[in-house]
Amino acid sequence: MYRQGDVLIVPVPKEAAPASDHGLTRRPRDPRGRLVLALGEVTGHAHAVVGPGELLREPGPFATAWLHLPEGGRVVHEEHAAIPLPKGWYRVVRQREYLPGAVRVVSD
Repeated sequence: MYRQGDVLIVPVPKEAAPASDHGLTRRPRDPRGRLVLALGEVTGHAHAVVGPGELLREPGPFATAWLHLPEGGRVVHEEHAAIPLPKGWYRVVRQREYLPGAVRVVSD
């Protein structure tokens, strides 16, 4: 299990990964060629993955994202050390916080 800031990256066995991308949105790479897991609203900094692979998202603000890295990759961020990820499938979870009357995804 890996954590960088407000993003949790959990390895999952191939059998637990989505069987198809039906109902999932394939996320495009950003202009720097990265798969962006979370983008800071204030700073513009991003938790992102570099390396070959794909990022699939379920619809909805609290939805799960699935990361497939057939050759491994690295999670990078402007203010954190890079984290190497071995090849495989991962579930990406954004940290949430409770505010009276609401739950929201944490962002910087």
